[in-house]
Amino acid sequence: MGQTLTEKIFARTSGKDSAKAGDELLVKPDFVICYDFPGYSDMFFDTMEQEYGIRKLAEPERFAVFIDHMVPAIRPEEEDLHQHTRDWCARHGVPLFERKGIGHQLCAELGYATPGAMAVHFDGHISQLGTFGTFGMGIRRKFLEALVRERVQLKVPKTMRVNLTGTLQEGLMARDVFHHIVRELGPTASRFQVMEIGGPGLAGISLEGRQTINCLAMFAGAVTSIMEPDAVTLPWIQPRQKLDIEPLYSDPDAHYVAVHEIDISDLEPIVVIPPSPANTRNLTDFEGTKIDVGYLGSCASGRLEDLEIAARILKGKKIRDGFQLHVVPTSNAIMEAA
Repeated sequence: MGQTLTEKIFARTSGKDSAKAGDELLVKPDFVICYDFPGYSDMFFDTMEQEYGIRKLAEPERFAVFIDHMVPAIRPEEEDLHQHTRDWCARHGVPLFERKGIGHQLCAELGYATPGAMAVHFDGHISQLGTFGTFGMGIRRKFLEALVRERVQLKVPKTMRVNLTGTLQEGLMARDVFHHIVRELGPTASRFQVMEIGGPGLAGISLEGRQTINCLAMFAGAVTSIMEPDAVTLPWIQPRQKLDIEPLYSDPDAHYVAVHEIDISDLEPIVVIPPSPANTRNLTDFEGTKIDVGYLGSCASGRLEDLEIAARILKGKKIRDGFQLHVVPTSNAIMEAA
């Protein structure tokens, strides 16, 4: 029996020849990533030093920390947290990236997204790195183990495969594709599983669009999502990647808990209605609804492609009186390019 891409990454990082879903393995993540956030990073850093007595990380280059929340600081407590983070990184020689953009996007720009690598975070949005064939997983409070030990005990998750077919119509974007997946399969379809996304329909989705889909994986219940590296992603990431690892791919006879075929040819623009991120509806159901505030940004939807499309729509027009439009590029590099 062949192996999935996820199983191969777990095998590589545990020093095994092979791995299968359900195996309990001691893996050495290639990258341990976090941002500073009260009750998480400060607690992890203090516990590591005060309770475990670790005064110097053995391999600081494996770690990366981002100050990308609560910036600029508007309360003294927030600045105190930022300074706590700066001091910890300085003591341990850990690379710190401050106010350069949202960490999940920067991880790709800086090369922590390496095909075949494993990255752990306490935030599940690190799944965005799956765009490049990187296994990026939020391990929540188990993150402390990644700070105090070289290896982390993890169970190899099962994998569900989603094959996209067809071609998106004009005016449709990757976010429509993801929300359609949730609509078709349900918000728990990939619960505690990896969602591996591929199929011929993926070829027509941009690199930025793929990042959007992977970033949202948790809203399908997935522990993460991943895509096999290809001609769209490899030329962009290989000049940036921090490790020299051969890209990995799922075997043709790999075992999946389920395989779903989803045609994206006839999609309409989709909106998600409160109170649930699974409440997916067609935009036409809400034509005429008065909108007061718009937000273009976040780690899922503030890339150059998003800004370019918005600029085309707004060209020659003005925002009406009383409407607030907030545009927040995902990183400084994207803002400068825009």
